[in-house]
Amino acid sequence: MEVCVVGTGYVGLVTGTCLAYLGRSVVCVDIDERKIQMLREGKSPIYEPGLDQLITSGIQRGNLRFSTDLSTAVKESEIIFIAVGTPPLASGKADLSYVKAVAQSVGRAMDCERRRVVVNKSTVPIGSGNWVDMLVKEGLQENPAYRERQSLSVGQAAGVQTEASTTTGASRRLNGIKPEDVFLVASNPEFLREGSAITDTFYPDRIVIGATDAYAAERLRALYEPIVEQTFVPPVSAPRPEGFTAVPVVTTDLASAEMIKYAANAFLATKISFANEIANICERVGADVQEVVRGFGLDSRIGPKFLNAGVGWGGSCFGKDVSAIIDIANEYNYEPELLRSTVSVNKRQRHVPVLKLQEVLKIIKGKTIGLLGLAFKPETDDLRDAPALEIAHELLEMGARVKAYDPIANEVCKKQYPDLKIEYASDAISLAEDCDAVVIVTEWEEFRYLDLVKVGEVMNSKVLIDGRNVLDPAAVETAGFKYRGIGR
Repeated sequence: MEVCVVGTGYVGLVTGTCLAYLGRSVVCVDIDERKIQMLREGKSPIYEPGLDQLITSGIQRGNLRFSTDLSTAVKESEIIFIAVGTPPLASGKADLSYVKAVAQSVGRAMDCERRRVVVNKSTVPIGSGNWVDMLVKEGLQENPAYRERQSLSVGQAAGVQTEASTTTGASRRLNGIKPEDVFLVASNPEFLREGSAITDTFYPDRIVIGATDAYAAERLRALYEPIVEQTFVPPVSAPRPEGFTAVPVVTTDLASAEMIKYAANAFLATKISFANEIANICERVGADVQEVVRGFGLDSRIGPKFLNAGVGWGGSCFGKDVSAIIDIANEYNYEPELLRSTVSVNKRQRHVPVLKLQEVLKIIKGKTIGLLGLAFKPETDDLRDAPALEIAHELLEMGARVKAYDPIANEVCKKQYPDLKIEYASDAISLAEDCDAVVIVTEWEEFRYLDLVKVGEVMNSKVLIDGRNVLDPAAVETAGFKYRGIGR
């Protein structure tokens, strides 16, 4: 099965690489020539554990290619994924300009020799399946191959005998060509977590397929069959979980598939904000949020995941998707108060570490604060909507000197935020040197095992703000620190 993936960002690159591992013939397309050259050399432009090895393996087998030539890639492929970015605009709406450009280009590129399935993999507003269908049709109207097929059909309708009218049944069907003979649109939302995207691709909780035509749904079901049936040999970097035998497939209409994606992310964001709301109340009444969460998270109706109190959620999905669904609701004259509160609680939570620093240090101006972690979560170098950046800006505005250390994201931060006046450290100990306080912002595994004695020896004063509740308060205080967690 031949596959074209348009967009080599996080979703597109992981999707294309994993499909190639399953034996599909995949070409990943992007307009960024520098990125494509990197990928041809087997180098991933993003950090994701195990991805480099899978890219190299696919290139060596010859079924994973990278190109800037969209037209050729479309002609070679049966299934075409649109996986370009949909960043938020200032209004909260998703920026669909990249999706629009790709959809029209795909329509212009089709050779009309076989039926294709055009798949929305990007996170798009409700109704975008119909919109993409319209855009591909617009491109198709500019397509010489399609216009030629239409002219043949018109000639036959006028009683003109053409060579095509006397050929095989397949050709006769194309003589009476309609857009749905050339392509169908489907929705196939992704549910990848940065840092575990390969595992999430091979062993997902579910696969969602939105389609109005049974043919499109069947082709996508066939594409994912090795995952659905778990018949593939797992890669070394992503072993199959014990007892994992099959994957549920949810087949539905386009709008419902699009809504499933937004609803999932909105609910997870709400769950985190709820945990932080409870944490803030716990602090005031003397309860420990970790004990509270453990107690109510054991309820099978609730579950323990995404109930970790901290400095709030970030990344490329939650904020964008919650804002987008709020905007969609407003378009239909509905006010989603719960979702607005989810966003409000998250914004407030990012100020909590600074408030705790003020509580302990009193004066922030002139103090040196070290931030452990820059990426919005561990096992990624993604800084999009990262809480650490907002905390750093606030501390700098208050007159503090800010240092930072992240195991992966230091260099990315330097490049993306050259004007951010923070000092970068090479490890946790050098970060702590001369600091009046250290704040854990990202829950990297190595931060759980800090040598507190060595860290304390090089600090001006022993203050530790645990923004992710990864340390044992008693152990930190035994090492001589003033400890402040979240909801503890």
